[in-house]
Amino acid sequence: MEKVGERMADISTEELERIEREYHSGSDNIKPIQEFSKPEDLYDELIASIRKYHPSTDITLIEKAYHVAFEAHKGQVRKSGEAYIIHPLCVAIILAELELDKETIAAGLLHDVLEDTVMTEEQMREEFGDEVLLLVDGVTKLQHLHLTDNIKNPKDKNADRLEMQAENLRKMFLAMAKDIRVILIKLADRLHNMRTLKYQKPEAQQRIARETQEIYAPIAQRLGISKIKVELDDLSLKYLEPEAYYDLVDKIAIRKSEREKYIQDIVDEVSEHIKNAGIEAHIDGRIKHFFSIYKKMKNQNKSIEQIYDLFAVRIIVNTVKDCYAALGVIHEMYKPIPGRFKDYIAMPKANMYQSLHTTLIGKSGQPFEIQIRTYEMHKAAEYGIAAHWKYKVASDGKKIEDSEEEKLSWLRQILEWQQDMSDNKEFMNLLKSDLDLFSDSVYCFTPTGEVKNLPAGSTPIDFAYSIHSAVGNKMIGARVNGKLVTIDYEIKNGDRVEIMTSQNSKGPSRDWLNVVKSTQAKSKINQWFKNEFKEENIVKGRELLQAYCKAKVIDTNEIMVPEYMNAIMNKYGFHDWESVLAAVGHGGLKEGQIINKMLELYEKDHKKELTDEEVLAAVTENDQQKNIPHMRSKSGIVVKGMHDLAVRFSKCCLPVPGDEIVGFVTRGRGVSIHRTDCINIINLPEMERVRLIDAEWEDNAKDAVDEKYIAEIKIYAMNRNGLLADITKILTEKNISIRSLNTRVNKQGYATLAIAFEINSREQLNTLVDKLRSIESVMDIERTTG
Repeated sequence: MEKVGERMADISTEELERIEREYHSGSDNIKPIQEFSKPEDLYDELIASIRKYHPSTDITLIEKAYHVAFEAHKGQVRKSGEAYIIHPLCVAIILAELELDKETIAAGLLHDVLEDTVMTEEQMREEFGDEVLLLVDGVTKLQHLHLTDNIKNPKDKNADRLEMQAENLRKMFLAMAKDIRVILIKLADRLHNMRTLKYQKPEAQQRIARETQEIYAPIAQRLGISKIKVELDDLSLKYLEPEAYYDLVDKIAIRKSEREKYIQDIVDEVSEHIKNAGIEAHIDGRIKHFFSIYKKMKNQNKSIEQIYDLFAVRIIVNTVKDCYAALGVIHEMYKPIPGRFKDYIAMPKANMYQSLHTTLIGKSGQPFEIQIRTYEMHKAAEYGIAAHWKYKVASDGKKIEDSEEEKLSWLRQILEWQQDMSDNKEFMNLLKSDLDLFSDSVYCFTPTGEVKNLPAGSTPIDFAYSIHSAVGNKMIGARVNGKLVTIDYEIKNGDRVEIMTSQNSKGPSRDWLNVVKSTQAKSKINQWFKNEFKEENIVKGRELLQAYCKAKVIDTNEIMVPEYMNAIMNKYGFHDWESVLAAVGHGGLKEGQIINKMLELYEKDHKKELTDEEVLAAVTENDQQKNIPHMRSKSGIVVKGMHDLAVRFSKCCLPVPGDEIVGFVTRGRGVSIHRTDCINIINLPEMERVRLIDAEWEDNAKDAVDEKYIAEIKIYAMNRNGLLADITKILTEKNISIRSLNTRVNKQGYATLAIAFEINSREQLNTLVDKLRSIESVMDIERTTG
């Protein structure tokens, strides 16, 4: 692939902004924002949008919700500087574009009221009823779910990140199960936040965009809401891969008029032939959205000029019969590319998307794609589950209760996985695989003619487990189209698959895990082994917990008590302690997760409750806990907005250049500089947090080798002769002066050494710690945090 962004160096920021404005933020799928609109104008737009699809609806509820939200958010502003009420209005407009019911739109207007204002749940129930409260409360509970990595200083970052992601996703899907409209409001909320993301700080832009790309856009596609999905995709690309995004903006803009003429010529030609065939149709053409083009360029290692079907022409007709008739006309006009025809009408996608896709060669030799569908299919493709959701009201005023529940079968499957799985890593892999609709599928049949949709490359084992766990576990062979095949046979489109089972089967083989393609089959095979070897896993789990405690010098008698064990069982959904041990034994839970949580509970029960005055005393360093000489730096700190104010380094956490720091304005003693992970800063009373101020190291601070700072570490090791000598030898070799040293050895022979020494930067500290870790019998090293 040509280097993404190769032309970017020649384009100024001003020029990029010009291009973005001219081409609607680059992608035609990104809706241009009318910034700083008046609330009353947006409200009028909202009502007009509702009237388009429901002219006679009573808007009293929506009008009331708007006025309540307006008053509740009065005085609040967004990061853009505009009135906060603009955001819920835009969310409601997006929901109206999906043609949703008035309760959902009212909830969209009110979705931040419980979170950000003084209105209570009881007041909302009294004003708007249980249905609107349920939706608003559901969205509120999802507001603080960070679904991507947002952890700065965990003890075990990977485990904690995974656990946080999995737990938050579980909450999201449970909310969806209660009422799918909750996630529809959340998607509208996320879409407007993505449209206004430029006002966020760069790190927030990256986190929000990645979360959108990995979770929200796939959920939108899973629900079939292409209208939202493609815009979320393009906006995510804009912030995650700006060079690639603007490179596409630039390349597509260069020949924009030429491409538009090419598409229009095809539309005109197709329209004429379709009309002559006696088929009523609406036909239009477009360039595909940026994210799909970018993925093809990246996956196929091609330039934009080498990408097939860059353009798409859409034909919308009245009936399914007309779809196939139109296909015949098209294939007479243009030469189809072999292997590029897909019939999603006969075999819909997992999100119930239906259409005929065919890629053709135009008269100029340029490939393009044609999609053919009915008006009903088109509406379902654009609005997905929102198009016919059971809460929508039919023309006769009755609520629709049709087959839409079937479209949520995947959600029920996820909820089943949640109940069955303690292994967060496995749950995340399964979920991401299930949400990945970019992967190709293969369609095959059961002996009774039922269609099965499996990932491309699936085997008879995948097929067996897609029917039921019991079928997979008892499988002994398979026939495809009446002939015996091996278990690693790759199923093809149209294959008729028959699974042979036996009650005498000993169950799946671990080798199957290397053969199966679907995450669902892997999960069920692993589940079988977990249950089959539970006794062995219990023994192994107990040994792993004991070994972890021994290595970390933790007294198991103090933490292995019924109260903490019950807390662990409740947290992970186990009914007995042996199930916890089994989960640790087979790797579903890490021993560190269990022990660290129990330690946290122990420390919470046994630590002294500090008063606000005591915490403040620790922060301002009036308590002289540490008898370590304070070394004042002549320079090195920049404090935002403060001039000629004394700057002091805290003794509780001992920051050094390279640490993330924050200033605390003391009473009469200048600014005290702390590390951001300092325990005293974290525990600072809310009323005192206004005294925190931004601080950073000067550019030359890390390089000032003559400046010395105090750092303190704790070394955990097995006690032995020569241990202290080995440690001091390394310090001497590194020319590091020791300021204090304290040692403690417990009855089991485990040593804890607290050492304070002079250092000039965090980089030097990290190098030293890496060297100390190599010493025989050293198990762990950590830095004091207050």
